[in-house]
Amino acid sequence: MFAGMNTGATPSLAPHHMALIPQDRLAEIQKEYFAELAHIATNPEAIEVEDRRFAGKAWHSSWSKVIAATYLLNSKHLMSLAKAVETDEKTRQKILFTTEQMIDALSPSNFIATNPEVLENIISTQGQSIQKGIVNLLGDMKKGKVSITDESAFEVGKNIATTEGFVVFRNELFELIQYSPLTETVFERPYLMVPPCINKYYILDLQPDNSVVRHMVAQGHTVFLVSWKNPDASMAEVSWDDYVGKGVIKAIDVVQEISESKQINILGFCVGGTLTTSALAVLAAKDQHPAASLTLFTTLLDFTNTGILDVFIDEAMVELRENTIGGKAGNYGMMSGLDLGNTFSFLRPNDLVWNYVVENYLKGNSPPPFDLLYWNGDSTNLPGNMYCWYLRHTYLQNDLVKPGKVTICGEKIDLGKIKCPAYLYASQEDHIVPWQSAYESTHILKGKNCFVLGASGHIAGVINPPAKNKRFYFENNTIAPTAEEWFEGAKKIPGSWWPNYTEWLEKHAGKRKPASNAYGNQKHKKKEAAPGLYVKEKISK
Repeated sequence: MFAGMNTGATPSLAPHHMALIPQDRLAEIQKEYFAELAHIATNPEAIEVEDRRFAGKAWHSSWSKVIAATYLLNSKHLMSLAKAVETDEKTRQKILFTTEQMIDALSPSNFIATNPEVLENIISTQGQSIQKGIVNLLGDMKKGKVSITDESAFEVGKNIATTEGFVVFRNELFELIQYSPLTETVFERPYLMVPPCINKYYILDLQPDNSVVRHMVAQGHTVFLVSWKNPDASMAEVSWDDYVGKGVIKAIDVVQEISESKQINILGFCVGGTLTTSALAVLAAKDQHPAASLTLFTTLLDFTNTGILDVFIDEAMVELRENTIGGKAGNYGMMSGLDLGNTFSFLRPNDLVWNYVVENYLKGNSPPPFDLLYWNGDSTNLPGNMYCWYLRHTYLQNDLVKPGKVTICGEKIDLGKIKCPAYLYASQEDHIVPWQSAYESTHILKGKNCFVLGASGHIAGVINPPAKNKRFYFENNTIAPTAEEWFEGAKKIPGSWWPNYTEWLEKHAGKRKPASNAYGNQKHKKKEAAPGLYVKEKISK
């Protein structure tokens, strides 16, 4: 197969998969392949390669273009075979994913002998690029991951996560940060942010010009934010219930006490959104409704379609995790943040793995500083107990959308009891939370809902400050029966969606009042300055 991907030999699937492809479709695929291969062989000068991996000047020679074109043809042929296999949808997705991973790994750009840019670099540097590449490789082997940014360029609290504020509460699961006002008056209702516990909170507070936190403070909101603790082995038995009760619900209570406001506005991001919605459902079961509004960024509540992540999750995989780290066999452990991070990187291998393998190891370059990628590599562990509950009751069984099916914090959960207004944001190219699945929340939550679809992916779509005037978003004030119908009636608007959101949020923020520089209260006293202690905790390999 290695030779087939790089020299032009006909690629093929394993025989038992070939048997599942109808003979007429197989013959058609093979005919197309040999016709295109003949065109490459007889017209090398006419080859046009449109792939950024082969865009460099060194790839413009006839021989290099033949290598690249043959690889792309073989890739296309393999994917055609994979798509033609007649099997159930779950198996089909696994075949497609595995085939794509193999194709990306075997690109000629990933090998010294078939990458003309690498060969030219070796000659021009008299071999020093290879020496530097080996040093980079050895360094990454110690870290257990491929470096995708210059980590020495950033320090949390120094040039990243710098919005002013103080920790006003801390327990074993999280710190609560209260941010300093930037306006003379503020809205009377406070604003609580719940980021994902699978990563650190400062995706919402990168640098001043792209910080969601600073932007919301500048709009006049009194912002509180949950900074989750990076779990260690002592926390392996911490449960989903703990994250909901001792985490989100406790944060809501503290914000209410400090602000002396019965109702607050709440934001949940990704898994933080699932936790926040679970918390509000627990409180709704007790006839408590603290949310004046709910905001969900790239959040799944209905896990019917989980996109590419569905490839990894089935009964056997979940049982394995439950028996090894989830306590089912009396064993509790941790889900490694390094393993999680590497898994997510391989969901986009060309962008987050092989690109850096080529640049760092084959060319001997060092990655440039990039705040978002620094955050991406600053991993967090997850308690095995919590992680396994999450896998089984969301991705595997989709229990949250079944009223009364699951009990959290002693209460039967019904998301339909959450009736506050909700702003639901999704990203069009999100490979972790498909936007069509995020749209299903408009039918699950029973308040007056607003759905907005942004451009780009899971993170880049969210972090889109107005000043940069980048990308676009789609808006449709009518909630349609399906995501496709909503999109058909949506209007495409250039620029950031943040102004759309802040305008919506103002309607639920209450009156203005003079800003105060007081932090916490008599019960919850001011502690360390932001970003606090928990966000600085690192995991080791």
